Order: sequence, then C-alpha cells, then structure tokens
Amino acid sequence: MKIFERALWVVAIVGFIAGGYGMYDRIVNGHVNAAYGSYVPWGLWVGAYIYLVGVSAGAFLISALVYAFGVKKLEGIGKLALFTAVVALGISMFSIWLDLGHPERALRMITNTNFTSMMGWMIWLYSLYFVLLITELWFAMRADFVVWSERKDFAGTLARILTFGRNDPSPAAAARDRSILRVLGTLGVPLAIAFHGGVGSLFGVVGARPYWNSGLTPIMFLLGALLSGGALLTFITYVFGPNRGSAEHKQTVLFLGKIVFGLLLLDAMLEWSEYSIALYTSIPAEAASMQLVLFGPFAWVFWGVHVGLGVVVPLVLLTWQNKSPLWAGVAGLLIAVTFMSVRLNIVIPGLAVPELHGLKEAFSGPGLGFDYFPTLTEWLLQIWIVSLGVLVFLTGYHLLPIVTAHLEARRG
Repeated sequence: MKIFERALWVVAIVGFIAGGYGMYDRIVNGHVNAAYGSYVPWGLWVGAYIYLVGVSAGAFLISALVYAFGVKKLEGIGKLALFTAVVALGISMFSIWLDLGHPERALRMITNTNFTSMMGWMIWLYSLYFVLLITELWFAMRADFVVWSERKDFAGTLARILTFGRNDPSPAAAARDRSILRVLGTLGVPLAIAFHGGVGSLFGVVGARPYWNSGLTPIMFLLGALLSGGALLTFITYVFGPNRGSAEHKQTVLFLGKIVFGLLLLDAMLEWSEYSIALYTSIPAEAASMQLVLFGPFAWVFWGVHVGLGVVVPLVLLTWQNKSPLWAGVAGLLIAVTFMSVRLNIVIPGLAVPELHGLKEAFSGPGLGFDYFPTLTEWLLQIWIVSLGVLVFLTGYHLLPIVTAHLEARRG
C-alpha cells in the first residue's frame, strides 16, 4: 500500500509541474486557447466540476452513515470520508471558478443572488455545505487535536493552533462532540442531496435541451455522486485506511466494495432505462445526442472507458474477487476515475447537436462550431487542479489526525 502512496506523490508532483503551463496560459491569455465557444460554451472544466462536486457529495453521504446513522463498520473512516469531501469540493469550485469569464465577479452570486435562478440557490447551498463540512470535520478531529498537541513537531504545533483553546480530553467532552457530529451529519444529508440534486436540476430544467430535460436527471446525478464518491473512498480506504493489513481494515474495504457493487448495478439499470426509452421513442432532438454518445466519433469514451473499464471490469472484480480488499480497491479506483467520462457525456453531447436545422452551416468563424475536443491548455489546467487536490490530501493525511490508527502508529 505504501507503493500506491508513493506512486500518488510522484504522479501528483509531476502533474502539478506539467499542468502549471495550463494555469499560466489561463491567467495570461484567458479563454483564448480553449476549444469551447458560442455553440458549445461548456467543456472539460464544467464536466470536471460536476464530477468532483459529485465525488464530494458521495464521500460526505458515506460519512453520514457513520455520524448520522451510527454504522459501526465504517466508524474508522468517518474523518477520512469528510476530508475527502472537503478536498473534492475545494477543487471542484476552483475548476468552475476558472471557467468563468470574469472570476472576480463570482462573489456577486452571493451579494446579488437571483433566487428565481437554480444557480442562485446553488451558490448558497454550496456555501452552507462548505461551512457544515469544515465544522463537522473539526468536531470529528477535536479530541485528536488535543492528543497531537503534545507532539514537538510541526504537526503538533498545527494541532495546538487548531484546538482553538478547547483542550478538554475528558469522556464528557468527547460525548458532546459525538452529539454535535450526529446533529451536523443529520443536517448534512438533506443539504448534500439538495445541492447535488440542484446540480442535476440545473441541467434538467433546460427545456431547450431535450437530452438534459428529464425528471430523472437530478436522481441520476445523486446516484452518480454516491457511486463515484463511494468508489473513490473504497480505494482511499484501501491505501490510507486505519489499521492497514488487519482483519478490520479488510472488512471495512470489502463492506465498501459491497455498497459500491449495489450502487453500480443500480446506476447501470437507470442508465439503460434512460437510453433505451429515448432511443425507442426516437424523438429526434433527444435521440441525436444519445446517438452521438453511442455511435459518434468519441463512442469509445462511452463503450471503452465507461462501459468497459468503469462498469464491466469492476463488476467482474467485485464478483469474482469479492474476498480481496486489493481488487475491491482497484475496482473502486477504476469506477472513480472513469466516471469522469459519464459527466463529459452529459455536458458535451447535450450542446454538440444544433438546436435548429441548418444552424451549423449558417454562420462560420471562431467559436461557431459544434465539434469540441479539449485543447492542451484545458487538459493541463485540469491536471494541475486535480494534482493540487491530491497534494493537499496527501499533505493533510500526514499533518492532520485524519486516521487515528495512523496517529497511534506514529506516536508508538
């Protein structure tokens, strides 16, 4: 498992350095070197945003099983799930912030909110969710901060600061923390459902885009969030979870694998329902986008990346290697990484079909095309953002008491 951690450090550092050019290009040249335009205004960065915010919601809902519903089998990974949710939310907001034409105006969403807009509601739900996440994570780690504050290294200094003067290590204080965590976890469940359902609604309410316009869209977003977040957490638990190599660690990873297996089957069933009904009825405006996904120039993304690597291979691993935490972790990683293709297949095909017959040929010029593929700048910037998130996670894992067994091992 140390090999996985070392590999993550190497990949993240290389990605951060190489992707730095994308960040530089975005700051200096704005959107000039991006492939999106007037007809396809959303691209890779929007796809990454809805993917990462879903991962955050999914990881948080797994943590709610611990703090709100008291699932003992997952008790050891509650803080790990919350920290994963915080990091994923941070880089998702960074992705969409850099996609804005004028990022400096983002605060106007708060100060001048239009509450008749779905997006207006979302910015407030995101803000509440972020405050709740940080508060819940602090209460989950408070007692560990008190213990760590005795250390003489940088992590100990950081822990002393982060106790904010609450140094009571008594069982009564720990019981108060657990009560607060139960309240916060319970409040967070409808909040996470609301804000990620809101992302789905943002697409679902667009009547001019039949590919998105469905009552099923928010539900599929929520289920996808649980699947991608749960799958990533399965891999993270395998690599970073408490008491690695023990029977308890194995049971935790396998239990997460079973949850992911069920979610994967449910997600595949909903996807089949969505596609088969739309294609059978063959309403041109809706079927055109689906045919683009299934048979267009990037059909390999759907069949190879999503169906092959993201559904079939994980199902085989979780079925035939259902006693192996290693293969459960690998299956989780495959699902989590390839789920990005699902989000891209929602965003781009919905925009890549002309709304009016002849529109494609009516005008020509920069930004007036329906063919979209991310440029090098877009890829590099997204690699930089994800690498930054991985580095933040790895640094936090070593400097914060996120995994208690990890703490005990270090203190011992």
